Amino acid sequence: MKVSDFDYHLPPELIAQYPAPRREQSRLLVLHRDSGEIEHRLFPAVVEYLEPGDVLVLNETKVFPARLRGRRKDTGGKIEILLLEEKEPLVWEALVRPGRRFREGARITFGDGELEAEVGQKTREGARILRFRENNVTDFWEKVFRIGEVPLPPYIKRKVEDLDKERYQTVYARCLGSVAAPTAGLHFSSELLEQIQAKGVRIVFLVLHVGLGTFRPVKVDEVEKHKMHPEFWRVGSQAALVINEARKSGKRIIAVGTTVVRALESAADESGYLKPGEGWTRLFIYPGYRFRIIDGLITNFHLPRSTLLMLVCAFAGKETVLRAYQEAVALRYRFFSYGDAMLII
Repeated sequence: MKVSDFDYHLPPELIAQYPAPRREQSRLLVLHRDSGEIEHRLFPAVVEYLEPGDVLVLNETKVFPARLRGRRKDTGGKIEILLLEEKEPLVWEALVRPGRRFREGARITFGDGELEAEVGQKTREGARILRFRENNVTDFWEKVFRIGEVPLPPYIKRKVEDLDKERYQTVYARCLGSVAAPTAGLHFSSELLEQIQAKGVRIVFLVLHVGLGTFRPVKVDEVEKHKMHPEFWRVGSQAALVINEARKSGKRIIAVGTTVVRALESAADESGYLKPGEGWTRLFIYPGYRFRIIDGLITNFHLPRSTLLMLVCAFAGKETVLRAYQEAVALRYRFFSYGDAMLII
C-alpha cells in the first residue's frame, strides 16, 4: 500500500491559523459509513446524532508548554527545543533545533538562566537526551510553565498568542503530558457536554499522551514500513466497565479523536472488550485493520499522507473518506488542529 494513495490537494489558505470564535462554532461534516451520505452541519448538531446509552470517550490528556527557547552557554547561539518525554527526573527526550550544531556536552540556558541543560546522545527517533541541572528539580515545572510556549504545530504560521493557552487545550484536560492537543476535543464546550449527558449519553475519559509521532511525517513510500513512535496510554477501571457494559447491551462507542481510538484498540482484547491498564503503544492503524471497539468517530481533517488520515480511512474506507475530503475542500472547510470537525457514524 502506497503512502501516496493518501494524498489530496489542499489549498494552503484552508489551513486554520486561529480557532473559531467559540469552541462549538466549528462546522461539522457528517459522514455515514454505510451509505456514503454526507451532511453539512454546525458542530452543536453532533448532539442529534448521539443516542441514549451511547458512550462518548474523551482523552483527558493536558498539553504543557513544551517549547523552550534558549541559548548555547559558550557562544550565545540561539536554540529551540521541544520537550517530548520525561525519561526520569530532569532527564528528557527532546527535539533540538538546530540539532546538528549541538554536540554531546553542550550546555543550554533558558529564560534568564533559570533553567540549564546539557545535550546528551541522540535517540533512535532522531531526538536528543537533555539533562537539566540538579538545582532545577524542586521548581522545574513552575519554570517550564513560566518560560515555555504552547507547542503549536508547524503549519500554524504565526507566533503563539495568549488565546492559545486556553484554546489549544480541551475544557476537560486534566492529566499533564502531551506536546500536542487531542484536537477533536477542542470543539466541545462544557455546556455542550452537559447537553450530551442530559440526553442520556455516558461520557468516560482515558489518557493517551501525544508525542513525537505528531511532528514526524511519514518518510517511507510503503505504508506497511512506517514505524510509530511509542505513546503512553491509560484506561481506568470505571471507563472499561462502562464501555464493556455498553457493548454487551448493543450500545455504540463513539471515540472523540484518533488518540482515543488508538488507546481503546491498544487496551482491547481479541473479543473486543477492554482491560483496564496502562502502557506504551506503537499501534499503527491503516486500511485492513479490524476495529474491535468503536462504532463512531469524531475527528478533525488531517494532513495528506499522515498516519491520522490512514486511521480514518481504515474506519470509513479510503475512497469514501477522500471523497468527503474533496467535498470539504470545495466547500471551504477549515483544516487541521484549529479547523472544523467530522463525525463518522
